[in-house]
Amino acid sequence: MRNVLLLGALVRIPLFAGAVLLALHVVQTLHGSYVQAGALSTIVTVCIALSGPWRGRLLDRFGLRRTIAPSILIGAVCWSIAPFVDYVPLLVLAAVAGLFDVPIFTVVRQAVIAATTEQNRQPALALEAVSVECAFMVGPIVGVAAAGIWSTTMVLFFVQMTLVLAGILLWVRNPPLRSAEDADQASSVAVPRRSWFRMEFVALCVGASAAIAVLAASELTFVSAIREFGAQQWLGVVLAVWGFGSVVGGLFYGALHRPISTYLLLAGLGAVTLPMAFAIGPISLAITGLVAGLCCAPTITASIDQMSRIVPEGGRGEAIGWHSAALTLGNGIGSSLAGVAIDAGGFPAGFGAAAALGVGVGLGLPLLLALRGRRRPALEQEPAASGHIGA
Repeated sequence: MRNVLLLGALVRIPLFAGAVLLALHVVQTLHGSYVQAGALSTIVTVCIALSGPWRGRLLDRFGLRRTIAPSILIGAVCWSIAPFVDYVPLLVLAAVAGLFDVPIFTVVRQAVIAATTEQNRQPALALEAVSVECAFMVGPIVGVAAAGIWSTTMVLFFVQMTLVLAGILLWVRNPPLRSAEDADQASSVAVPRRSWFRMEFVALCVGASAAIAVLAASELTFVSAIREFGAQQWLGVVLAVWGFGSVVGGLFYGALHRPISTYLLLAGLGAVTLPMAFAIGPISLAITGLVAGLCCAPTITASIDQMSRIVPEGGRGEAIGWHSAALTLGNGIGSSLAGVAIDAGGFPAGFGAAAALGVGVGLGLPLLLALRGRRRPALEQEPAASGHIGA
């Protein structure tokens, strides 16, 4: 597990750097518009999201090596050509590579779950979430700095080849994706989807999607707030403080001995996001952002931990794929929501909309599950009661 966490942390730095580099490459090297850069990023994101569930199911059925071998080959071919061509071929090659993307997030999380028990899984997943936060803070900075020194063509090629190399390392290491007990049972057939793809799992994915939507909306609103304050030089500092709060929150949550409900943490995330709407300058925004960040990593960690408890081991690859797709969808929803809110009422409306989404979904989902839980026994008793009357 230690090796998997380390490899996952190192791989995600070029992963996040690559997302920024694609936009820079289109604008700076290909002399395209920001609309073209946004379209490319959106298409690649959608392709990666679509690949999540079916790639995860292949992990459940065929194992790690047989699943990622085609990804390594296709990724190497596409990204050895894509940085050196014009926009349209780049769009096609990046989309194909996205559909066959090495499922790094799924593999790392499934390996962590397999290597732990329910008693020590929470701190391991919290550490994994913290590593994602650190990579998210470091990756874009490294990518932009490298693009300022060398051409985006060579930097993009190097970053993507680094991801191909990471896939090769995963293939060589071949970390177990199932526990020793499950492996001893020779359970090579994926668990039927109908046994776990139920209301509880769907609600959990919706909650995770809402959490990422809150974070994506907040990230965009930070930019609006800093620009309104006329303190653009503080943007990097404020975002770093927000990310540091998430790291602290993730480590604290990992030290707890009991899990906390994903929905409660989601509602808390929305509640602590609201004070940022009342910031009057970059310093107050940074302070409220530090507090808001405390709930970021714990919410995502809790959703993965809760998912591992309701999905059987033979279906976790596909389940994590659906979970990752939900996170990707939430990212797009949050950015769109913040954009509309900011246009309507400035940065306070952006933070307010993000807070309302978190609190509303966090409180609404458990209520919906409770109502459905009460309704099911009633529906099951009605046929028996009808039969008794008929008799």
